[in-house]
Amino acid sequence: MAISPPYPPYPTPPDGPAGGGALRHAHWWQRTWVRYGALITLLALSGLVILALVRQQTGTEGFLVGLGLAVLPVPLLIAAFRWLDRVEPGPWRNLVFAFAWGACAAALIAIVANSFATKWIATATADPSGADTLGATVIAPVVEESAKAAAVLLVFLFRRRDFTGIVDGVVIAGVTATGFAFTENILYLGTAFGTDQLTGDRGIPSVTAATFFVRVVMSPFAHPLFTVLTGIGFGIAALSGERQHVRRVLLPLSGLLLAMGMHALWNGSSTFGQFGFFAVYGAFMVPTFGVLTWLVVWTRQRELHTVREELPAYAVAGWLSPAEPYALGSMRARRLARTFAKNHGGGPAARAVAEYEAYATSLAFLRHRGRLGRAGADFVVREGELLNELWRRREIARPALEYAGRVAAPMPVPPAAWPGHGFGYGYGYAQAPGQGYAPVQGPGHAQGHGYGYPASGPHSAYNPYRT
Repeated sequence: MAISPPYPPYPTPPDGPAGGGALRHAHWWQRTWVRYGALITLLALSGLVILALVRQQTGTEGFLVGLGLAVLPVPLLIAAFRWLDRVEPGPWRNLVFAFAWGACAAALIAIVANSFATKWIATATADPSGADTLGATVIAPVVEESAKAAAVLLVFLFRRRDFTGIVDGVVIAGVTATGFAFTENILYLGTAFGTDQLTGDRGIPSVTAATFFVRVVMSPFAHPLFTVLTGIGFGIAALSGERQHVRRVLLPLSGLLLAMGMHALWNGSSTFGQFGFFAVYGAFMVPTFGVLTWLVVWTRQRELHTVREELPAYAVAGWLSPAEPYALGSMRARRLARTFAKNHGGGPAARAVAEYEAYATSLAFLRHRGRLGRAGADFVVREGELLNELWRRREIARPALEYAGRVAAPMPVPPAAWPGHGFGYGYGYAQAPGQGYAPVQGPGHAQGHGYGYPASGPHSAYNPYRT
């Protein structure tokens, strides 16, 4: 997931565009602070309502016990998803949003919709037991997976720069589901504790211990596993070209349907007999978890390969040193570079190197999408932004990465093997810094972009890779 600086605004002619129809100021609902405020307010209100509902069902003591037990797997799950995202780490704000949406908004939608649907079915059929079974196996999977998928959809639509592939979809979906499972576990564990209070059970034979074992020990990955299928669908859609509209719609829907089906199978396992739960767990859940884990780790390695494959062209042009592409394509070398920078320059230097690594990875992915014809119309502008960010941090990051490259990632291919000119961009990025286009000119230079464009400047719709 890319760490993405904002687009630089294109300069507006003094008289405005032809016709003078452009608005000078955005409407109030289009302002960033209004949208952020509305989103935070929505999540906060959802959190307060869900807190009140859960506390009402579990009691204060049950709520506190459930909270203390439900929080245990959360750091491990978040750390696992963050580890998957280390190649191109995204901003924490996306993960915070995803977790908050799952824990607050999605959980509230699920509780209200599931309760309403189950009561309606029980009233319509006069069969409360059948309504509970139908609600758990049909209604709950549809409602809950749709509610969690909404967070993935929002990031996909409004944080598109941070959503570039399968790993991004897996991380956002997994963190959303982790938040949802957190709230759901509070409810289940708190209710179990209340039952034990009434029956006087304690220790291993208690309902609380059994619930904790099933939900926290055996299957902490259950909800993330379901929703990750939706995230994979969005991730593959993100790799599609802009004109592949049908594919970009059908793939997320297919992932969502698979998530609902897996969720329904899991919820319905208790109806398959005495050992139905263990049969579904061993025959479906564990193998699916293993296959998806392999897929995500394999995708992570492919991302590193893409970095090693795409960045040498920028080394030939002079934007990177010869050792950097191969150091940036090794997680061990990246870690060594950050450690080297911290030892010689402290925390700020280590953060600069980490940012350099993230921007360089985004640059490699951008070039890769361009070569496949999947880059957007902002290709050149985005490339300029990323090169500018790298150039600003080069004095700190380059020595650290060169050291790490010598230690952990020796170059398998000499730079001379790459073409030294052009790579088809047409705007001076193919030229080495100092040979005609300075990478950092400051605000106001080159039509206000400050990225070293030639005098003509980039056209907003120009993309040399786009067909």
